[in-house]
Amino acid sequence: MIAMLLSIMIFFLVLNFPMLIPMIAAPLAVMYNYMLNIDMAMASQQLIAGVSSTVLLSVPMFVLAADIMCAGQTTNRLLDLVETFVGHIHGGMAITTAATCTIFGAISGSTQATVVAIGKPMRNRLLKLGYKDSASSSLIICSAIIALLIPPSISMIMFAVVTGTSVGDLFIAGVGPGLFILFIFSVYSFFYARYSKIPKLKKGTWKERAVAFKKAILPLGFPVIIFAGIYSGKFSPTEAAAISVLYALILELIIYRSITIKDLYKIALSTGVTTSVVFILVAGGQLFSWVIAYAQIPQMLTTAILGTDPSAIKILITVTIFFFIGCMFVDSLVVIIILSPIFFPIAMQAGINPVHLGIIVTLQAAIGSVSPPFGCNIFTGCAIFKKPYLDIVKGLPPYIIMLAIVSIVVIMFPQLSLFLL
Repeated sequence: MIAMLLSIMIFFLVLNFPMLIPMIAAPLAVMYNYMLNIDMAMASQQLIAGVSSTVLLSVPMFVLAADIMCAGQTTNRLLDLVETFVGHIHGGMAITTAATCTIFGAISGSTQATVVAIGKPMRNRLLKLGYKDSASSSLIICSAIIALLIPPSISMIMFAVVTGTSVGDLFIAGVGPGLFILFIFSVYSFFYARYSKIPKLKKGTWKERAVAFKKAILPLGFPVIIFAGIYSGKFSPTEAAAISVLYALILELIIYRSITIKDLYKIALSTGVTTSVVFILVAGGQLFSWVIAYAQIPQMLTTAILGTDPSAIKILITVTIFFFIGCMFVDSLVVIIILSPIFFPIAMQAGINPVHLGIIVTLQAAIGSVSPPFGCNIFTGCAIFKKPYLDIVKGLPPYIIMLAIVSIVVIMFPQLSLFLL
């Protein structure tokens, strides 16, 4: 059964079929050949059940809010604000990039949207200051992954849908690790700039900072609304997503007038395409997870890999390795949907906090998205910067090492994630 499942998936992937095809075809084949007592109509029920969670309503709304802001002035206003405060120190422009990716990630929840929004304006600024092309591209695509840890995170929403963990708790717990990554990247940028003799920018005056803050104060309202609203219990993550769309429309359409009513059709179409892909993957993942659970494949795999009575630390290390490797090859949402049902039950039996587990899974999804050979951010960077694959991956090793260190710290010190709960 396992052999058939893997063979079909590998066959379709080698033929370059979209991931959704093997995710649906493989479990259907297993059902037809091995689960003879199960009505095939159960497959359609599982597909529908996969996208029936009300939590998923937040996904298209967060994506739409991000698309509206990418088309508007939000990005440049945030960049200008951060630059006036840190641009004058060693590595100030690189720190500005990382910090702006963090702020925009707290608005969009999408690492690829962050690469697109921040990458275009920041790469040219970095190159003009003397940064190598590979260094600037790697900084942008790696800083963008903080979007998966800072709320709202689409990866966290997927983990919550699959495991039943609180989305609000995951959002809050991601703040600590996300800021920790920003801190490490900033320290590295400082010493890299000193070693490479990158020139510093002119120090911004308090008047210039005040002007930049005034221009950026409304975009800064996004993370405040999302985080404060969820943390205080005023509204749910789904309600926060709806409020984000409304806020983005008011900001870009009415106040800044950076987009028009006609632009909304194109923006909504982009959101619809992205959301459709996500929802099809989620539906296929539900069918896949149900089939492997029915066949007791998770129990066989976990027993073979972890033994009969694994320790919590062994489980967390195994989860880290499996999710990291998986996300190197396929989209992180697919990996979360497939692997979470396998490891979640045994992690709960070992007494691991589900929120802590969710942060570790999300962190590996983030690292995998910038890791060769098939990290999604790498290909997004190739498309946005119009650079070949090898040029993009050349500068990644230092960041992957730093992110590996963050993984170790998060595993060893759960309170880095849980201190706000």
